[in-house]
Amino acid sequence: MLLNLKIGIVACFLAFPLFSRGEELDVKMRFSVEKRDYSYYDVCIAKYTTGIVDGGSVIKTEQGEWNISVKESPIEKGKKYEVTFLLQSGFEQAANVSVEFPMANWNKNNYVLFPGAVYNGNRFQSRRIAYSPKLLDPKDIGVDKPMVISDVPRLNVGDGPSEIQERSGAMSVPSIGFWDFQQKRSFILLTMQANECGDLGIGIKENRQRNEAVISLRSPLIREGYRFGTNVSVDKPKDFKAGDSVRFVFKVLVDDGERLQDLFASYLDLRDDELLQKQQHAVYPYSYCYKVMENKFNTQNYVADWGYYAVGLRSNYFQDWQIGWTGGMITTYPLLFNGKKETVENVIRNFDWLFQGGIAPSGLFWDAGEKGNIWYGGDIRKPHTKNWHLIRKSGDALFFILKQFDVFKKKNLPVQSNWEEGTRGVADAFVKMWRTYGQFGQFVDNPTGKIEVGGSTSGAIIPGAMALASVYFQDTTYMAVAKESAEYYYKNYVSKGITCGGPGDALQNPDSESAYSMLESLVTLYECTQDDKWLGYSEDMAALYATWVFGYDYHFPEQSTFGKLGIRTFGSVLANVQNKHSAPGICTHSGAALFRLYRLTGDKRYLDLLKGTAFGLPQYMSMKEREIGGMPDGWINERVNTTDWEGLSIGEIFKGTTWAETSLLLTTVEVPGIYVDVPKKLAVSFDNLEVRFVKEKSAGCLVEVYNPTDFDAEFFYWVDGSTTGLLPLNYLLGKEKMQVKAKDRKRFYLKYNM
Repeated sequence: MLLNLKIGIVACFLAFPLFSRGEELDVKMRFSVEKRDYSYYDVCIAKYTTGIVDGGSVIKTEQGEWNISVKESPIEKGKKYEVTFLLQSGFEQAANVSVEFPMANWNKNNYVLFPGAVYNGNRFQSRRIAYSPKLLDPKDIGVDKPMVISDVPRLNVGDGPSEIQERSGAMSVPSIGFWDFQQKRSFILLTMQANECGDLGIGIKENRQRNEAVISLRSPLIREGYRFGTNVSVDKPKDFKAGDSVRFVFKVLVDDGERLQDLFASYLDLRDDELLQKQQHAVYPYSYCYKVMENKFNTQNYVADWGYYAVGLRSNYFQDWQIGWTGGMITTYPLLFNGKKETVENVIRNFDWLFQGGIAPSGLFWDAGEKGNIWYGGDIRKPHTKNWHLIRKSGDALFFILKQFDVFKKKNLPVQSNWEEGTRGVADAFVKMWRTYGQFGQFVDNPTGKIEVGGSTSGAIIPGAMALASVYFQDTTYMAVAKESAEYYYKNYVSKGITCGGPGDALQNPDSESAYSMLESLVTLYECTQDDKWLGYSEDMAALYATWVFGYDYHFPEQSTFGKLGIRTFGSVLANVQNKHSAPGICTHSGAALFRLYRLTGDKRYLDLLKGTAFGLPQYMSMKEREIGGMPDGWINERVNTTDWEGLSIGEIFKGTTWAETSLLLTTVEVPGIYVDVPKKLAVSFDNLEVRFVKEKSAGCLVEVYNPTDFDAEFFYWVDGSTTGLLPLNYLLGKEKMQVKAKDRKRFYLKYNM
């Protein structure tokens, strides 16, 4: 007998009402033993299946007999299960076991989510193009073309087999969910990451008619044929002997809702679930990180002959100069904000250098450059993309340059007129593009501003940048474009559960980079207009962005680099559905919009989301006393590999300096080390410190701070009382810092900041 979830009625075995609506969601559970032929890439050669039977389920194969036991317990909106397969007698060669959920009344339009790996089933047009993929076929290239992704696990957009086979480590939360638009219901299967056989397999398969689907958990992990794209599967079935067992622990959650965003909101709630184990540990305080990073950028990245900060070590032009995305005018911001005299002088030279030659005829910034005086419009490795400017780069630069103008003025340093003229020209180029196309596209011709590849949310930071430009230049035209473009992005992408096109090396695969940039823009728009619409959009975007952020600590192989170091993945951010690694931080931001959003809404989930990333970042910095992958002091690699997408490299990195260093620098100046919400008696340390709220005092509060690291710490703080106003731009600039020595515990009286 199959295990039936008959929603709204009483049924055998699984009888609990989950919905207020009258119709039923028909969900069943069954168990299988699958025999595999590894020599034929894990093809299934025999399958034995049963449902739940009174007194326990049994599967008899040609070689053995399996007993399946089920423990269930009710939880809010669903049930928790522990399913154990025990090989009672005999043996089983080259096999895996699975728990399956056949879905009757399936609809192809259901939105399928593997958080961080699959969005809307990844059911888009796809092309198999070698890394770094850029569109090749003229029929795919243009302003108004369908979204095109690379060869990633996906449900079929057309006819033919339709199946996704993933590993649990590919997801920010090991789970699969879907939203049923017809029934207005969400389904989430949440599981543990691994059991005695390692990572679990999580999959979904549709039938030919697309009116039925099967969701599955497999152990050991088996992906038939390919593990990813053209990478052949090396997953091995297991040889079982009598007495061996395999255990699954999972939850099935089903809920009513009104719109797709309710699915993402449910995932935001799941981050505190008991199945998601995490425990962050302190390594380096922010102030120590900043000193190390400042020295690294001044000695290794700064090109004194020309006066600019390269994004890397100049081994190629992508590691020399890029205006945004991975550094450029993003990096100069934290260096200007908190740098010593020499660093500030270097930043000023960087501005002078940029505005002498770094602007293309279109008015946008040149995409990249090398050797101080050679400028490029795009990816010069392919002739047809040599002028394809990734639009988010000019958006990044505009956003962070305007923030730096504010720093200059607050530091009583001059902002040169040609800097302002060039910056305004970039804003004007965005106005022209918007008025011409009604979008910003993904890639534009750098010399002319013509959109080459349209669509995507690559320009998600542009609405925020234009809002800042409107305030700085006192020009309402910029604000109009900011509002119109933000509305366009929300209606065409965010409301549909998609952000894509942020990276320049992943076609238009769904990605986290444009997801966070969209959040930053929406929060900025609310701050500039105080229109509640943008606040509502911001909360929707925060929930969608959260699906990219690791909600637990992945169990790395003990002998891997990260396993030996005890790296905690909680708070790391998955890149995109093509580049299947997590990253130490946000490319390339601090996450400060989440802090501002908490102050606007009082929703602590945003603080928790930010803390995971902000607190976790320092552990990825290599130092001689804690070297990572042979990297020198201050280097941070972008890889947090929880999958085998690059081969058998889980827990390993390549030796390389990356944008993640800038992400950490940004965090040290945009996020307070310690935050206190006095009315709630809530104290949070984003820095690698521990804080405890002691008591409220006149015009402030008393807190106790412990520094568990081996390094003295100096930290910014922010204290809110009963009244919380909007944070001014660069709100931490010039604020008082507190000091606490290594391994010391100290009490501080902290005054309200507003």
